[in-house]
Amino acid sequence: MKNNHGHLVISLDFELLWGVFDVVNYKQKRNYFENTHLVIPKILEEFKSYEVNATWAVVGMLFNRNWNEWEQNIPERIPGYLKKELSPYKFGEAIKFEGEESQCFASELINWINNTPGQEIGSHTYSHYYCTEKGQTVEDFRADLEKAVNVAKEHNYILESLVFPRNQINKAYLQVCSDCGIKTVRSNPDSWYWKNPASESLLNKIFRTGDAYNPLAPRKSYSITELQKEPGMPLLQKASRFLRPVENNSYLHNLKINRIKAEMSAAAKNKEVYHLWWHPHNFGERPEESMKDLNEILIHYQKCKQKYDFKSVNMKELDQIFNSG
Repeated sequence: MKNNHGHLVISLDFELLWGVFDVVNYKQKRNYFENTHLVIPKILEEFKSYEVNATWAVVGMLFNRNWNEWEQNIPERIPGYLKKELSPYKFGEAIKFEGEESQCFASELINWINNTPGQEIGSHTYSHYYCTEKGQTVEDFRADLEKAVNVAKEHNYILESLVFPRNQINKAYLQVCSDCGIKTVRSNPDSWYWKNPASESLLNKIFRTGDAYNPLAPRKSYSITELQKEPGMPLLQKASRFLRPVENNSYLHNLKINRIKAEMSAAAKNKEVYHLWWHPHNFGERPEESMKDLNEILIHYQKCKQKYDFKSVNMKELDQIFNSG
């Protein structure tokens, strides 16, 4: 296993409305997602300019071009959530006559991503599937992931990396991932407040938010030798840091960006992996300021690259490095 330098890994959870329909009023988010469509090419241009590779974990429903295709691709088996309001199929049936296609489909953007050097099209499951919600089963998950893989194949993409929606990792489902051709999966940080990503407890929220600004967990990067892979299972790649949306408070904002830069420097110096992630729609509220933040982070990456030979890789490439030695 080669470990001559550190690695920056970036993954983006690309989901549009399918990732938040149960927690927002979609009628109030039209401008937000229009901004998301506009900012993604700008993100890609920055990645290209700074030679930064990334994995885009795409919700499979985004591959559809319109509601007719969406209806044709509904799997025979859908998630049996006890909370019916979590069903994207129920939601889609309710809004399909209102249009909203720009919030729900993005085949052209996916092509744009794929045509940008160093970018990987990965999976965020087909329906933004919640793996720890009551009522769903492993059979439901298999049907969902098989649909994601097959729809991607129809568009000439082979899915090898996966991010579980809302970071709800169900280890019992890793075998299904392997059966469907998934070779690597993003996992959660080791911190106790990430052990149950579905938890909405106040304490968890406080610590996850506070961790972006203060050193609650002193070490965010890790040696590639620490990655976990059981025989016949996907490689688990631990996330390091969520790039939170732009803050109103300039003091907190500077703390956040400086923390990311310091963690990146530590990873580069110690020849470790630093895995940064976010949702493209996180840039939808304040796109110009968000792009400024990204530019500052990528400039710092270039400095780490020049000083420490820090390398940018996507999830698929890190998996290949892990398996190379």
